[in-house]
Amino acid sequence: MAYDSINVAMVKQYSANVQHMLQQRGSRLRNAVTLETGKIGEEIFFDRVDATAAQKVTSRHADSPLMDVPHERRRVSPIDYDWGKLVDNPDRLRLIMDPTSAYVESAAMAMGRAIDEEIISAAFGNSYQSTTSSTTMGATTFTGDNGTDIYREGAYSSGVWVAGDNTGTAVGLTIDKLIRARKVLAANEADEYDMGGRPQLFIACSAAAIESMLLEDKVQSADYNVIKALVAGEIDSFMGFQFIRTEKVTVTSNVEEAIAFTRSGLGLCIWEDIVARVTERPDKRYSQYIYYRMTLGATRLDGKKVVRLYIKNV
Repeated sequence: MAYDSINVAMVKQYSANVQHMLQQRGSRLRNAVTLETGKIGEEIFFDRVDATAAQKVTSRHADSPLMDVPHERRRVSPIDYDWGKLVDNPDRLRLIMDPTSAYVESAAMAMGRAIDEEIISAAFGNSYQSTTSSTTMGATTFTGDNGTDIYREGAYSSGVWVAGDNTGTAVGLTIDKLIRARKVLAANEADEYDMGGRPQLFIACSAAAIESMLLEDKVQSADYNVIKALVAGEIDSFMGFQFIRTEKVTVTSNVEEAIAFTRSGLGLCIWEDIVARVTERPDKRYSQYIYYRMTLGATRLDGKKVVRLYIKNV
């Protein structure tokens, strides 16, 4: 008989509870991006209208103006996910508690993490777009989409921001980096607010990145107390950004790629939201079968509304 990990939970030792391994519980980024649901088709497009300018009226009784409004489409292709687990009836009889509910919760958390992985991958990956004058979907890199990279904190000299602050060796998440990210987004007119007037600016980063701010020399006592509360999870906002802690961000050679973005900078399209089934399998001696599935895709909608912060974690 093939070994199954459920044997670990057999009633032989001290505990009657099945506890999950430490893992992120569900999606944390889904509610921070532009969301489209209920889609059908092989590909879905997010349509975007770029900025226009008004013209001065210089004469009386002139012709009515006809403005050229630039349109752009971002393509999203569907990706399928599923998850399945058999719960053998003899195994259920040997357990004090039914493992089915624990497996159902584990599946839901796995699907949520997959959503975040798609969003994070789309933030700095290629986006596929076309304009009103072209039907060809061209691949556009993050920097080619006017995205901004910030490696180290900036420095001021005689009231001027020193040039070259986007190159060089990455350092930790610093106050200067947050100021720089806010400046980039503001300069791109990426300030967004919800109905309550709260800024819709987000930073997705790891716990190590947040903690690194506590070690910065420039942190004042008031800032230190706020960051300490942020690390402890007592608050989620600092300097106008809502911090979303996730360990799913890309880390290469101990350098993390944190994401500063606005809600309209990233898009998530859902063809089929998470569907759950718990049913008997007649072909498996009527064992219970837990099954989850979903279909979705993500894309970067506007590189001007996304900033990549390179963070050296210690």
